[in-house]
Amino acid sequence: MGKFVIVGGNRITGEARVGGAKNSVLPIMAATVLNGKINVLHDIPHLSDVEIMTKILKSIGCEVTREGTTIVVDSTGLSGCEIPESLVREMRSSFIFLGAMLSRCGKVVISYPGGCEIGPRPIDLHLRSLREMGAIIEEKHGFLYCEAKELKGTEIQLDFPSVGATENIMLAAVFAKGTTVIRNAAREPEIIDLENFINAMGGKISGAGSATICIEGVETLNEVEHKIIPDRIVAGTFLAAAAITKGNIILTNIIPEHLQSILYKLKECGCHVVCKNNTVKLQAPEKLVAIDSIKTLPYPGFPTDMQSQMMALMTISDGISVFIETIFENRFKHAEELMRMGANIKVDGRVAIVKGVKKLSGAMVNAKDLRGGAALILAGLAAEGKTIVENAKHVERGYDHLEEVLKSLGANIQYL
Repeated sequence: MGKFVIVGGNRITGEARVGGAKNSVLPIMAATVLNGKINVLHDIPHLSDVEIMTKILKSIGCEVTREGTTIVVDSTGLSGCEIPESLVREMRSSFIFLGAMLSRCGKVVISYPGGCEIGPRPIDLHLRSLREMGAIIEEKHGFLYCEAKELKGTEIQLDFPSVGATENIMLAAVFAKGTTVIRNAAREPEIIDLENFINAMGGKISGAGSATICIEGVETLNEVEHKIIPDRIVAGTFLAAAAITKGNIILTNIIPEHLQSILYKLKECGCHVVCKNNTVKLQAPEKLVAIDSIKTLPYPGFPTDMQSQMMALMTISDGISVFIETIFENRFKHAEELMRMGANIKVDGRVAIVKGVKKLSGAMVNAKDLRGGAALILAGLAAEGKTIVENAKHVERGYDHLEEVLKSLGANIQYL
């Protein structure tokens, strides 16, 4: 399963480059099936989730080659329309193939998705939206059998600005007859990146980044070359690593606008933060100040994917912080593990109250999901003694050799 072994006490200092965003890479890899041609993708991180997407693409007849951080997908020979159940159950993001395959093939068979167990993430928004576009979807024995002779443009109102549902509709609407309008669409930067990718191959999408997205159906698409945007959550995690260890860090290849909600909270807890062009510099204080309240919200609000890392910071802050999780109801699993290290945390449903302590102590803890695992590593960097974070496979889903980057910045960390 793998584990991280950390001896705490070293400050994180130095410079690091942020790679491509996991949450952009995955839907864009699914979108490569659309054009039936060559797709060249740059700045692809080495993640287990990317490996799963690669296996899915190969299983349906695509050719995928990788050299360094560049992946080439040739979807000319797409031959299958059934996504392997074992791979879908490993990674929830694979469900994005639903819209892409319906668009390209007019049919797809896919099982219910898996992934981190951080609470219910209903797919009914996806299914209802695709049905409104004319798809016939039958659910039986844990599988979804989807078919659409012709998808038709329509107006879709989302009850919640779901990232996955917005992406699935965008992909399904690329070849749909007429114009599709998504209202209350997700506004995340990764949605804009998907729009830019599809438009680069000849699609006609506008409005990504706002609450209303318009997709005008086209008949054909071209070959495409595209560079993935930087990962704002990885950037936030590195900044938090410097903050929790009283260090200082310079991150390159970032888009400051994407990090604003995270940077604001880091400033609030006493960090000195300066952004210039595509670079951010953080100097940590000797003692972190507690943040009164952190409430997770859809973008541009504070991201749920940074909640656990900020909680790790607040465990050794001066004062009391309140965390309110509005996106996923079961995303405080890391709290009990942080408590093994001496943190003072009380959880009540979707609210966690963190009272800062003077120090954390190294312990054996268990990563129960991707971002929770990252939080435990951060806590280990600041703790006295040795921390062992088991179940490293979760962390490998979203961080490209995290231990190597942290080691280059001064951390005493090993992956075993």
